[in-house]
Amino acid sequence: MRLHKVYHRFSLFHFPKPPLLLSFSPHFLSLKPSVPPPPLQFFRPCSSTSPPVHRAKAMRFRNVVPVNAFENDAGSNGAARSSSSTTDCEDSSLGNGYCLPPPEIRDIVDAPPLPTLSFSPNRDKILFLKRRSLPPLAEMARPEEKLAGVRIDGKCNSRSRMSYYTGIGIYQITDDGTLGPEKELSGLPSGAKINFVTWSNDGSHLAFSVRTDEDDGSSSMLKVWVADIEKGIARPLFEAPDIFLNAVFDNFVWVNNSTLLVCTIPLSRGGPPKKPLVPSGPKIQSNEQKDVIQSRTYQDLLKDEYDEDLFDYYATSQLVLVTLDGSVKPIGSPAIYTSLDPSPDEKYIMISSMHRPYSFTVPCGRFPRKVDLWTADGKFLRELCDLPLAEDIPITHNSVRRGKRSINWRADKPSTLVWVETQDGGDAKNEVSPRDIIYTEPAEPSENEQPVVLHKLDFRYGGISWCDDSLALVYESWYRTRRLRTWVISPGCESASPRILFDRSSEDVYSDPGSPMLRKTSIGTYVIAKIKKEGDEGTYLLLNGSGATPQGNIPFLDLFDINTGNKERIWESDKEKYYETVVALMCDQDEGEIYLNQLKVLTSKESKTENTQYFILSWPEKKATQITNFPHPYPQLSSLKKEMIRYQRKDGVQLTATLYLPPDYDPATDGPLPCLMWSYPGEFKSKDAAGQVRGSPNEFAGIGSTSPMLWLARRFAILSGPTIPIIGEGNEEANDRYVEQLVASAEAAVEEVIRRGVVHPDKIAVGGHSYGAFMTANLLAHAPHLFCCGIARSGAYNRTLTPFGFQNEDRTLWEAVDTYVEMSPFISANKIKKPILLIHGEEDNNPGTLTMQSDRFYNALKGHGALCRLVILPFESHGYAARESVMHVLWETDRWLQKYCVTASSSGAGEDPNEHEEDASTGISDGESKAVGAAGGVAEQPDHEIDKIHTMHRSSLW
Repeated sequence: MRLHKVYHRFSLFHFPKPPLLLSFSPHFLSLKPSVPPPPLQFFRPCSSTSPPVHRAKAMRFRNVVPVNAFENDAGSNGAARSSSSTTDCEDSSLGNGYCLPPPEIRDIVDAPPLPTLSFSPNRDKILFLKRRSLPPLAEMARPEEKLAGVRIDGKCNSRSRMSYYTGIGIYQITDDGTLGPEKELSGLPSGAKINFVTWSNDGSHLAFSVRTDEDDGSSSMLKVWVADIEKGIARPLFEAPDIFLNAVFDNFVWVNNSTLLVCTIPLSRGGPPKKPLVPSGPKIQSNEQKDVIQSRTYQDLLKDEYDEDLFDYYATSQLVLVTLDGSVKPIGSPAIYTSLDPSPDEKYIMISSMHRPYSFTVPCGRFPRKVDLWTADGKFLRELCDLPLAEDIPITHNSVRRGKRSINWRADKPSTLVWVETQDGGDAKNEVSPRDIIYTEPAEPSENEQPVVLHKLDFRYGGISWCDDSLALVYESWYRTRRLRTWVISPGCESASPRILFDRSSEDVYSDPGSPMLRKTSIGTYVIAKIKKEGDEGTYLLLNGSGATPQGNIPFLDLFDINTGNKERIWESDKEKYYETVVALMCDQDEGEIYLNQLKVLTSKESKTENTQYFILSWPEKKATQITNFPHPYPQLSSLKKEMIRYQRKDGVQLTATLYLPPDYDPATDGPLPCLMWSYPGEFKSKDAAGQVRGSPNEFAGIGSTSPMLWLARRFAILSGPTIPIIGEGNEEANDRYVEQLVASAEAAVEEVIRRGVVHPDKIAVGGHSYGAFMTANLLAHAPHLFCCGIARSGAYNRTLTPFGFQNEDRTLWEAVDTYVEMSPFISANKIKKPILLIHGEEDNNPGTLTMQSDRFYNALKGHGALCRLVILPFESHGYAARESVMHVLWETDRWLQKYCVTASSSGAGEDPNEHEEDASTGISDGESKAVGAAGGVAEQPDHEIDKIHTMHRSSLW
């Protein structure tokens, strides 16, 4: 499965509102965290476990987001009025309707969304994919089937709650780098909802899915459409009206420039199976073999035989080869096809599928998986592997499935397969050498030909960046020690010895050398770009780095001699005012060498107050030509004040945060402000790494639809992302001192903003989402002297309900009883005396953060007389998507802050008579210290899922 087809179910609302989304054709980036390498590029990934795409590197370009990640998300930014009841409420205790926040917040959230951009393979055209606004609650209320960890819209036969595009504009990139006039794609039906936009390799056509609204408010089945780019006209791909797309897993892929392989709903399929009124028997699970099977708290699992049948019904596809002239050829039998991956030479197709027996304890990613090789015209060749059910993958980081994994095509060869096999049984606790072996073989090996061992690794495999027979980079990592290694190998030369190019800590962002930039090949794949210098026979790569420094990130582009290790910095971001990044090569569309003096790259540029724009930068003059001119998304906050601040925890750890102040704020005349602090803790193995500066003071202040920064419009100070490092050095586990380090980090942040005189010591609120909500509850329990109130969204508060690990905790409850208990704010509910607002989606599907967590925590708080409020959002998942829900969350939060923060005083609301006594956990009395709670993480993340193999720390490729 190509990376752009991987479904990523994260919420837009965990991230700052991007002023622009950008993608690169013909294929899009995956955010799959198990494979590390190159930066955001124009490249052709090969399969779901495919070449190096490192999540942290992708997220470094926070304004550059893969298109299809949002197509499967619950919503996007912008304005949408819906028919549901929303009112401006004085106090929601007076009624049960949805409420609207004050206009100054509402206007920012309702700002029209900017388009997503997608460049053609030849870089001569660019698409503006027009986005919708926040969806109405009616869309969230549509029925969905929750099966095997997947949520399915049965009416569309696709993932439920997909976002979509409303139109496509085509622009020509002129010779001087500017854009020509827009050509609107015509021929689409009225109200078309567009998904899965994919370029053909030659850039002449687009393929995408289209659905429309039905009379009952639901969406129609998805049909595949194609568009001729030069003519700007779209049409259905299939002439027959009864052929529909099955988009539960993979959907379609270009086999060549005139043929697509499509997952269709079988024509013979009838209605869905009916649930029997009387069960056939009891639900039984058995472990009479005494297998050790530990699973995290997955949701939406199969429950019985009926669920198994329903899963088969919706997930089963018939593969069809269809040409642009309408010729249709079914291939193979109906099955649950999960990925379609043509070889670079377009002669073969690697097809993955899943099959029974299913499991009631793990999601479908662990079901038996079969990988077959077919010819491009639909003839079965051979089975590559058939992996059994994988219920027993250990919860330890770096544990993996046994058998062949990461099966891909070599990007630099026509049709050569490469894969990896674990030597430790998949259990990271087993000490073996080597731990992983990489194998390679041709698509059709000769008789008795054995796979070739390409490389052996002592850490866990993390992907390969291909170049040619003389050069490839292999990545490996080990989470427990945070070690990252990059090997240089020569795939076509058995006598050449592999050598280590980089060996570093993933936590040491200052030592990150950058990622190799990729170029397009004649067969449509993307490989490491080799750069030539006039009169120089050296082999040079371009290393694109984030440039972390104690002063903040200063992105760079280095010319790197792969043989000597010498570097020459050929470009660096403006340090004083702007934050600039190199996004991708723009001079690789033609065959032949790329010379330094002909280099052309796409860059982004932004500042604290100027939203991101895109430029084409050309050598040797390094002339920058601006190609976008997007308006400021919220001009009312264009003059906000932003500062990256540094301070020290009492144990000497250096901490950082970003302090935002409202436009036109003057401390001399306005005095100290109420403050909202928003954060998300992180685990580290060393104090030095925890103290390193991440991010840039010059980055644009992106504001998402539920961002704490919205309260700048309400004259709050916002402390965003104060680092909350939980450090476990040596053999110590970080969480063994979680509460102690959490409180120390919060105290340091509070003391710093109070020292600056911009924050009122009695008017400080703390908040967070997911693990940040867990943090918030713990701080109110163990550091009540710091905060006047808290906001906790979609959190988990009782760790005994997630007994087989959580977040980055590898130990089970039975291995670390004290840690699980002491970290759980549920156990300390009797200590929480300050007002706390709990918000949770009723349909939360994130592992560990069941809605029950907030229900039970609220009951525990109420049972001790705490001032608390619980808001459950109907139809919402881990992130909140519907306009009604988003607006109500903002109203609830604003009401809470106005009532318990703005009007708070030293004898504030919810104060307990004993509150001034010394706090047992800190030894500080309330009368001695009034400081502020930690806040921050701009990008909240859900609890880690066990299926995501943590081969790399998120901070760096290398």
